[in-house]
Amino acid sequence: MNDLIKFVIPIFICVFLLTNCQEETIIKGSTDHIKSVTNAIDDSTLINADIDGDWLTYGGNYQEDRYSTLDQINKLTVKDLSLAWSLDLGVRRGIEASPIVVDGIMYITGPWSVVWAIDLRKGEKIWEFDPEVPRDYGEKACCDVVNRGVALYRGAVFVGTIDGRLISLDAATGGVNWEKLTVDRNRAYTITGAPRIAKGNVLIGNGGAEYDARGYVTAYDAQTGEQVWRFYTVPGDPSKPFENPILEEAAKTWTGEWWKYGGGGTVWDAIVYDPEFNSIYLGVGNGSPWDQLQRSPEGGDNLFLSSIVAVDADDGSYKWHFQTTPGDTWDYTSTQPITLADLEIDGVMRKVLMQAPKNGFFYVIDRTNGEFISGSAYTQVNWATDLDEKGRPIEAPFARYKNPGENTVIAPGAYGGHNWQPQAFNRETKLMYIPAHTASITFSHEEEDTYNEVERGGSGTGWNVSYADKLYKPFGAGSAGAPDPMRPMGRTIAFDPVQQKEVWAVEHPLTHWNGGILTTKAGLVLQGDATGQFTIYDAADGAKLWQKDLLTGIIAPPITYTVDGEQYVSVVVGWGGIVGLTRKFTKNVHPGRIFTFKLGGDAAMPTDMVNPEVASLTTLPYEGQPLEVGRGLNLYIKYCLTCHGDAFGAGGGALPDLTHSSEGVFNNYNQIVLEGALAANGMPNFGDRLTEDEVADIVHFVKYTSETLRGGADPMTLLTNLAGMQYMADTSPKEPSIKD
Repeated sequence: MNDLIKFVIPIFICVFLLTNCQEETIIKGSTDHIKSVTNAIDDSTLINADIDGDWLTYGGNYQEDRYSTLDQINKLTVKDLSLAWSLDLGVRRGIEASPIVVDGIMYITGPWSVVWAIDLRKGEKIWEFDPEVPRDYGEKACCDVVNRGVALYRGAVFVGTIDGRLISLDAATGGVNWEKLTVDRNRAYTITGAPRIAKGNVLIGNGGAEYDARGYVTAYDAQTGEQVWRFYTVPGDPSKPFENPILEEAAKTWTGEWWKYGGGGTVWDAIVYDPEFNSIYLGVGNGSPWDQLQRSPEGGDNLFLSSIVAVDADDGSYKWHFQTTPGDTWDYTSTQPITLADLEIDGVMRKVLMQAPKNGFFYVIDRTNGEFISGSAYTQVNWATDLDEKGRPIEAPFARYKNPGENTVIAPGAYGGHNWQPQAFNRETKLMYIPAHTASITFSHEEEDTYNEVERGGSGTGWNVSYADKLYKPFGAGSAGAPDPMRPMGRTIAFDPVQQKEVWAVEHPLTHWNGGILTTKAGLVLQGDATGQFTIYDAADGAKLWQKDLLTGIIAPPITYTVDGEQYVSVVVGWGGIVGLTRKFTKNVHPGRIFTFKLGGDAAMPTDMVNPEVASLTTLPYEGQPLEVGRGLNLYIKYCLTCHGDAFGAGGGALPDLTHSSEGVFNNYNQIVLEGALAANGMPNFGDRLTEDEVADIVHFVKYTSETLRGGADPMTLLTNLAGMQYMADTSPKEPSIKD
């Protein structure tokens, strides 16, 4: 027996040592390493995502509070924070993504749904996956060809693509595991949101409520890609069986023939899993068309538009809902981030969810049953005077802009009091940090049903919205009390959800379009802004502790994590999104780039971020007539404004300001607009929608605008002149067009 033991023990020791040696020789960042660490991400890992120094889910954890327990970087050490490395991603357009990090491997997405795996130890790309989205799909994306990130589970990376696919990738190699088309391409669906993981399923929503979409969320088996369940957020054709019993009840809150319009209600961002109650909370979007008088002419709450809906994680069955904006007619989505927490309210611990949706009110909801706990305005609001005891907004008399003869300025505007940029909740301060907007927009009702007709602003690209497109209409009642729609501003707000009050705020006077937020146990609040400043504030009082100029506007949220025991902070810079497409607040817009910081970092800012020559207003003479300019303005609003904006002469953003075009561009307008010369860049081919004479009118409008501004006119004078020319065009005999 002793001889056997003497023989077996050395063999056991050799095997043990050999196994450990093999583990030690796995090179971090190698394929084997990535397979090992990503395959280990299972349901238990995600539930306990706060335990280690990784960033494993979109919001950092299933609470989606964007709170990190890391504290090497704190109020005392933050002065030593500096650049560790940066990486040029080689792309332009908006980057809204929140990275995912596991053991020094980062996964990030960018424009056109491209995915990168990054070795954080080296600051280098491991692989890149391009889903090759057809560039004409950009016309179906209301708000830039952006993507907000991936999900990671059992060795696979999941991404939704702008053209409606859900793709599973091998986390180590970037190879495709499976791919599913999740939408009906006969409608203008898109996907920009990050997938979420819940109990072995991957969840994905969609966008398109500016067009003709009907919203839903689908759960797919993460391993096989097979559909597990689907929940529709608005009822379909009532002459057909309802997909879910609750939709029969929801249909009673609609009137008219809403299903022919799609109805809207897309879930394009917030999808939050709550393992404590086995619930999925869905943030539901706006109606399609925006104007309720068109889609549901006799009113009604139009469930489940602008609602938070709880469904069962196993089968997608309905549990409860809370509607933030009944009968939405302002694009007041509830797709904004949802955060879960336990709060002591009136001496009782409550299981809550919190949201600052577009409508300007901050809500605390009991997540066990959808009961309204409290709410108040977190920004300037004029469409409603308050919330009633059940959380229903008390609307102002003018709010629904029913008079077709006037324009009405409503606050917040369609960009909302808060958009997709993530909020963050600090578990120590018990404050929510919100990237808020002080902004308005001018709405107008049209008596005729113009659904999918080329008659309104953006309609040439399929939009069914209600922003005012006639400059000469007078302003209606209530407009005087709203913020100036031409001067939106931003505020970083520290908000107490228990007391329902603002504690401190940092003003961003140039624009509302700033970045998402991260907060930490060390008492820090981190945020980038449109001017390129990446700033760290004191979570207690908003004092500025540290700042770095990254030279390009920032809209994505930062994250923090550890690599080999050392804390890092990363933020991905890429200017764009619905506002960033058309205007900028830095001298230039540089390609997308990852910036990573640590204490004692010794990297220099990249030398290739030089400032190229900035294009100026064209000096080509305007040779048209006022009637042609008025017609050109109408055509510009219908076909061009979506991408090139209404900040005439401001210089453009991620896409060009047409008043700054070169002589070469003007000489090739027909080739660009009617023949698709720039289609590979995402510029639509309007050859089936516009004539050469109409293109000439657009050129007259652009040249007139440039010449007027170059002559020293202020924007209000320009708009006044254009209003008169537009009225002339609208009251003159109409000339035939291709669409006629």
